[in-house]
Amino acid sequence: MEQLNKKETSLILRTCAADLTSRGGFQWPDVGGIVEVPDWKPTDECGNGAHGWLYGQGDHSCSSYLDSTAKWLVVEVESDSIVMLGGKCKFPKGIVRFVGDKRAATQYLIEHEPRAREVAVIGITVTVGDSQSAIGGALSMLTGGDRSTLTGGNRSTLTGGYGSTLTGGDRSTLTGGNRSTLTGGDDSTLTGGYGSTLTGGDRSTLTGGDDSTLTGGDDSTLTGGYGSTLTGGDDSTLTGGDDSELRIRYWDNKANRYRTVIAYVGEDGIEANVAYRLDDNRKFVKVEES
Repeated sequence: MEQLNKKETSLILRTCAADLTSRGGFQWPDVGGIVEVPDWKPTDECGNGAHGWLYGQGDHSCSSYLDSTAKWLVVEVESDSIVMLGGKCKFPKGIVRFVGDKRAATQYLIEHEPRAREVAVIGITVTVGDSQSAIGGALSMLTGGDRSTLTGGNRSTLTGGYGSTLTGGDRSTLTGGNRSTLTGGDDSTLTGGYGSTLTGGDRSTLTGGDDSTLTGGDDSTLTGGYGSTLTGGDDSTLTGGDDSELRIRYWDNKANRYRTVIAYVGEDGIEANVAYRLDDNRKFVKVEES
């Protein structure tokens, strides 16, 4: 097997097109091959080097090759030659140690690079048991048992059992068991069981069981069971079970402050399991079915 000089090395994750080419038609070798950049410059600027994510951590949007046909590579590089660029790194030379799909490449990285086990690896798939923790970067899929703690980046999918704590980035999908705590970014979809606490960003969709506390940003859709407390921003739609409390927060331009309109299921005509929003007069009204 081809070896680098006897120096400390690090593993770097990157992606390429299906034919192992990257920007400008640069051709990457297959497993065991040496990649070397002829115009290398050790500057802290993009270009003049081969690029990737050190230990698999970084900004996934730096890559143009993230579809189902992309090849995921793990490259061994001399550590002292790596230049960090913020969200990615570059290097002059390395040996390709693995080529495959996203799941297999990230698994290889975790098995062969101990430092990758302490960071949010892009695209990783992790399944942990009860009371265990998992961290994943963007595009990750994390599944945990009861009382697990799962943390995923943008567009991650997180599924936790009873009493889990899940934190997902923008556009994440989170599913937690009873008494879970879920926090999702903008456009997230969160589903929590009995007694859950769910917090979603703007345009999120949150569904909580009995006694849940749900907080969504503007344009959110929140559905809670018996005794839930639901808080949404402007243009949100809230549906609560018996004895639930509905809150919609809006900006009062005249007073230059936020105000909250509160309604109680079972009072003033507010019905259980019926969707409500605020009208132009800041009054709760039923959402008409389309």
